[in-house]
Amino acid sequence: MMRKRWAFLAFLAFLGIVTVGLLKPTLSPRPITIVLGVSKGGITDVIVRQYAELVSRELGQVIAIDNRPTDSGVEAAALVQGAAPDGRTLLAFSGAQHAALPAMRDVDYDALGGFSPVTTLFTLVNFLAVPQQSPASSVTDLIADGRNRPMGLVFGSSGLGSTSHLTAMKLAASTGTSIRPVHHAGAAAMIDALVSGELDFAFVSYAVAKPHVLAGRLRLLAVDADARWPDLPEIPTLREAGVEQEKVASWFGLAAPTGTADALIADLQAVFANAAKDPALIQVARESGAIISTSSPEELRSMLTLEVEATGWLVLTLGLRQ
Repeated sequence: MMRKRWAFLAFLAFLGIVTVGLLKPTLSPRPITIVLGVSKGGITDVIVRQYAELVSRELGQVIAIDNRPTDSGVEAAALVQGAAPDGRTLLAFSGAQHAALPAMRDVDYDALGGFSPVTTLFTLVNFLAVPQQSPASSVTDLIADGRNRPMGLVFGSSGLGSTSHLTAMKLAASTGTSIRPVHHAGAAAMIDALVSGELDFAFVSYAVAKPHVLAGRLRLLAVDADARWPDLPEIPTLREAGVEQEKVASWFGLAAPTGTADALIADLQAVFANAAKDPALIQVARESGAIISTSSPEELRSMLTLEVEATGWLVLTLGLRQ
């Protein structure tokens, strides 16, 4: 039956009735699962789901999303590393967190050796946010408040080793401010704690913070980027706000288990790169404070290698090893 289906599709392709994308010779017609180490509803989940829908249409097959936020995404990474290298189980991951966790503690995956990189997916812009009741109206105010408190500031992160965690720790180190982390299973839970006043600040994506900012429940003090975000030109960058620190990597990528055939990786990269051109995806990302971008597998491997080195140094310098 399967041979007949592929023969029929090949005949239709010859006639120009179906796209060549349906006939990727190395990709299995069985469902593909993209595993995410974050909970549903956050910007990473939203963008990956939209990618999945676009790729599903091109390939003509089901792509499922498996959210596994347990243990800051370690469960997700370990599951994909141990999966068959057949292109049917993929990991969408944060470059910073994927590289940082093995440096911070013992985990059940190898950040570099356990995976075959496919492509980058997007880059996320993070904003420093405080609850509306916070006395701080600027980053300078927030730092001064923290220095005056015996126990320092309490900040939220979307998970151990996440971009929000590492950026806050770098902020503390560069300003001499004492801070204490509260880790959450994803950005949605972190935002709830921030809005309620349980946290003094957090680095958040605009997509998650936007409804609370518009409702007056949160204020944005700065953006962790090289330039101001075009849609929010009134928000200064951290550097403009007086904080001199290197930006934590905020790119997200896609990988398969190590040992996946190069031809499979190439086909996967091609369909995701094609999906990245979709205007609706680009618009959703921009409105959420993200920039859609893809890379070659080789470029992603180089980026991940550099990130492993950089976060290893950061973890050592800040004493984050557990």
